[in-house]
Amino acid sequence: MHRGVSRRQHSVEQRQIAVLQELRAALERKEFRLLFQPVFSRDLRLVALEALVRWEHPLRGLLPPSEFISICEESGLIVELGRRVLHEAAHHYAFLVPQGLGHVRLSVNVSAMQFAHGLLDDVRRVVEEFDLPFGALELELTESVIVDDPERAAQVMVALAELGVTIASAIADFGVGYSSLRYLKRLPIHRLKIDRSFVNDLESDESDRSICEAVIALARTLRLGVVAEGVESIFQRDWLRTSGAGELQGYLFAKPVSFAAATSAEPEPSAMAD
Repeated sequence: MHRGVSRRQHSVEQRQIAVLQELRAALERKEFRLLFQPVFSRDLRLVALEALVRWEHPLRGLLPPSEFISICEESGLIVELGRRVLHEAAHHYAFLVPQGLGHVRLSVNVSAMQFAHGLLDDVRRVVEEFDLPFGALELELTESVIVDDPERAAQVMVALAELGVTIASAIADFGVGYSSLRYLKRLPIHRLKIDRSFVNDLESDESDRSICEAVIALARTLRLGVVAEGVESIFQRDWLRTSGAGELQGYLFAKPVSFAAATSAEPEPSAMAD
């Protein structure tokens, strides 16, 4: 039995090594692509585009993050991948302005490892290279970003804000771990993001409704914006709009698509109906 476990473990390790080699080659061959998911205001105007990375595998096609992100994080490749995603997302701002969409934010997720390895310099470079105005770039951070060195993290976040970058944080992380809610008033956070795990069962789970109401009330007290992700039903949309969520994101409105499709996206008629 022990021998069988060892064999399986060895097989898993060999598979991880093979995938890691593929990922390194994918970075060299520039096989990673960005899709963008629109974010809409309460009155269903386009206000942001979240950049989401995919791996265009030569044999397996377009792969979601679940297929490669964890290995990238474990190996450290996430720093270079994150740097490229940041640069590519910022590059697209120039295409928003001619369409009259200069007000639309480009939102990029940042890992804890990327945050700790030169993120401020990377952001400064793209802001200067693409002449990004205040508010054009948004970084989405999780609580793990500040766990190791909260004071240093706060300094970096302040410097990012001074560059005109807005910061969003998923409420699934803040308030349940090391940081607790007290960090929300100390850090330059502009928006709270209600995680899809709290949105999925809004119709049937009273606890999820209570959590969403608490997040919205907290954001209102701290004068922060609120983005609710994972909106997939009319009930969720209507409940969140009525409860005060300022921005909505999810398959009810649009899936992650190409940049061209995202900038011309309009909510489906079912999503627009009152």
